[in-house]
Amino acid sequence: MTAELHDLHLPHQLTAANKTLVARYHCKSAHFTVTVPTSALPLPVHLCHCTICRYTHGTLSCFHASLPKGVEPDFVSPSSIESSLTGYIHSAQAASERFFCATCGCHVGDRDLKPDPGTGKPEWRVATSIFAAHGEDTFQIRSHAFTDPATEPNLFTWLPSISGRPIHAWNPSSSETDKTPNHQTSSSLASQAADPPADRNLLLAQCHCAGVRFTIPCPSPAEAADPYLRRYLRPDPTPSQSSDYTDDPSSTVQAPNPLKRVAWICLCRDCRLVSGSHAVPWTFVPLARIRPQISTDQLEGRPGMGTGTMKVYRSSDGVRRTFCGVCGATVLYLCDDQERLPSGSEEKRVVDVAVGILRDWEGRVAVEEWVTWRTGRLAGLESGREFDRGFAEALERGLKKWGVRRYGEKVSRESFAVLPPQANSCRSPSTAPLPRT
Repeated sequence: MTAELHDLHLPHQLTAANKTLVARYHCKSAHFTVTVPTSALPLPVHLCHCTICRYTHGTLSCFHASLPKGVEPDFVSPSSIESSLTGYIHSAQAASERFFCATCGCHVGDRDLKPDPGTGKPEWRVATSIFAAHGEDTFQIRSHAFTDPATEPNLFTWLPSISGRPIHAWNPSSSETDKTPNHQTSSSLASQAADPPADRNLLLAQCHCAGVRFTIPCPSPAEAADPYLRRYLRPDPTPSQSSDYTDDPSSTVQAPNPLKRVAWICLCRDCRLVSGSHAVPWTFVPLARIRPQISTDQLEGRPGMGTGTMKVYRSSDGVRRTFCGVCGATVLYLCDDQERLPSGSEEKRVVDVAVGILRDWEGRVAVEEWVTWRTGRLAGLESGREFDRGFAEALERGLKKWGVRRYGEKVSRESFAVLPPQANSCRSPSTAPLPRT
């Protein structure tokens, strides 16, 4: 971490008064406390957008706060790092080890591999999304890191400020990047995957360790014609005829494109506590179209072919979530309700795929060549407000504003239900850069 980021984090002089903060994951198999000097509060939170953080979480960024030197998580017995967590060191050059829950996949944070010379203890950065409270008196989101403009839109595009307070963006120079071995900034697919799919009509989904790897195709004519499956497709963008932005020279509204898959961002408690991130982005794909095919055995938590290191966690009745058992990336959400499993038909089962593990050819975080984002409303918004109102409302505003500029309207869930019959179902993604937003 460079001096510039450190300046945004902790004061150098800490007093004796302390406050204990409590963190717990979704499965409740383990929890810990962190006792910090009150003079260090609120702990500054940084959102890291680097490819390592995205591909190990399956989200748009991680939400981390550096703990004061000498302060470490205190695990409540019988839980412990050794018995409850899985560690992941992402490369031989890594300076820290990342930890996630071995049961539900929730990320906890990362710990330096070498102790601090002054305290004799390794420094920690904890995932603030798993704490019991996230008020601005305890945690304050202050910075975005590695927001490569070439990958926009990203979470910084949609969250430039909170409650009128601008959020700093830190993008290191190439010389500074060499000093941050815990992060990777490359946006080229070639550097992210040793063997990308040759067919540009296939979108690669791959976690950081590559233990989970599959492809998603463009929407097929059969999907576009199916009354149920077509609800998860939409032409993109579709300018609103009444939009005030259509004559605005700064607007990026374009002519309608062929069909893309729907994507949205969820702020619900369950998604937050199985990922360790405030916001989890999802897109929707018929399970039968994923290749290699994911076996029923694997989705029931039994060893199966086609999904490598994927583990299954049942977060509630009829709901299964999957994550990589090696690097911890969130992968799939499966629900046995009528919306995603109509009439109990496995042939039409739709699964949610974590956008954070998707890798398009241009390295864009939001994979806009493949999906249309629902911008009219965030999923799980009320739950998100209960946990961190400032963040939830700022993201809601930012996404709506971007949606009007990008699509000509605030895209709602209802607008996904009806497709024009002349809409094309697939195309090869272009290599031309999208307009900046």
